[in-house]
Amino acid sequence: MELAPGAWRYATPPFVLSGPLGLLSPVATLLALGLGVAVLLFFRDPDRTPPAEGVLAPADGRVSVVREEGDRVRVGVFMNVTDVHVNRAPMGGEVESVEHHAGAHRPAFSKESDRNERVHVRFADHDLTLIAGAFARRIHPYVEAGDDVSRGDRLGHIAFGSRADVLLPPALDRSDVRVGKGDRVRAGETVVAHRETSE
Repeated sequence: MELAPGAWRYATPPFVLSGPLGLLSPVATLLALGLGVAVLLFFRDPDRTPPAEGVLAPADGRVSVVREEGDRVRVGVFMNVTDVHVNRAPMGGEVESVEHHAGAHRPAFSKESDRNERVHVRFADHDLTLIAGAFARRIHPYVEAGDDVSRGDRLGHIAFGSRADVLLPPALDRSDVRVGKGDRVRAGETVVAHRETSE
């Protein structure tokens, strides 16, 4: 099983503690081992196969935001702790900037999360925003300004619960969105927006 960077840094402490805890209680040992395995599952990073066309979901989870912002549309995906937390490129292009903004750590599905800590990955015609949640304290982008990425490439991950938004290109409007609030999506595979072209 492929893992996101940093997985063993979080998983090693409970595995190491499972030995000494055995002197106190077999149950404590099992709990520590279970925690270590759960951490590794959280950091799993499966391969994905993007479809040929369309804007891809940036994260696994449920769509929590579909809203118009001026002449643009934002689609946000809330990741539960059981979801894969590796984020993928909704579209291809050259990264123009990667900007970190400090902020709060409200639940990522709430309205207050708009003021949370975040990382903006900006492209010429669209943006990806990785948003920390109530327990997610570390956002780990994998790219930097000047990098060329393809649709579905890994762009980063957020540790322990979070949200990922894509601000769609101006050429796409609300009628081009293919998902609604509550829909389950898979990073790098589910199409969240697509404009049909006539022959």
